[in-house]
Amino acid sequence: MKLMDGFDSNYRYILVAARRARQLQSGAPPVVDTTSRKPCRIAQDEIRAGKVKWEIPETRSAAEQAAQTLDKALGQD
Repeated sequence: MKLMDGFDSNYRYILVAARRARQLQSGAPPVVDTTSRKPCRIAQDEIRAGKVKWEIPETRSAAEQAAQTLDKALGQD
């Protein structure tokens, strides 16, 4: 399967499309004109049109997260 433009993996594309489809199912209005009524297809059309923005959250190791939590608890921001 070809990698979608703007995505680092097909897995991330599926995650973004699924999350947007859930938003559409919950009542969010589509941001593109489409003939489809299926939320998954509408989400894919929106992504293809460049209307869905996404970002990769910063990841930290468990040790870094624990150190930050401990610093906050001790007031050493």
